[in-house]
Amino acid sequence: MTAEASDSLQLKGGNNGRLTRSILLVEDNPVDVDLTLRAFARRRLGNPIQVARDGEEALTWLPRWEAGEPLPVVILLDLKLPRVDGLEVLRQLKAHSICRSVPVVVLTTSGEDRDVQTAYQLGANSYIIKPVDFHRFLEVVTQIELYWCLMNEPSR
Repeated sequence: MTAEASDSLQLKGGNNGRLTRSILLVEDNPVDVDLTLRAFARRRLGNPIQVARDGEEALTWLPRWEAGEPLPVVILLDLKLPRVDGLEVLRQLKAHSICRSVPVVVLTTSGEDRDVQTAYQLGANSYIIKPVDFHRFLEVVTQIELYWCLMNEPSR
């Protein structure tokens, strides 16, 4: 399964209001995009998934949200992005009043202490190092879905 830059994936799920809000996946690596979409599909996630292929594309959501498009239930953000890196995307998202309260989960290959500390200082809600094993990644996706999409009470 592959996705184009503006693709969204709608999967079957419950009718809880949080399941109708999208997840924004900010990831430039096509293999990681495919892995993430397959993992969420395997879990039968009910949220549509929007994909931004680089940091600049992620930031194009700001005016769309200002214009009234629904905010995502969670943003999954890679750090190593072209054009605008993930830490700068995080800085701009958390500085913007429209989306400041949207949870941002850093989902990246970087385990560098500097990246972890900076991400939390900039307002990341969680920092997860991407597992290389697909079954382990499924476990991570399950936890993201359970907590951020189902259990966490979003700001209104």
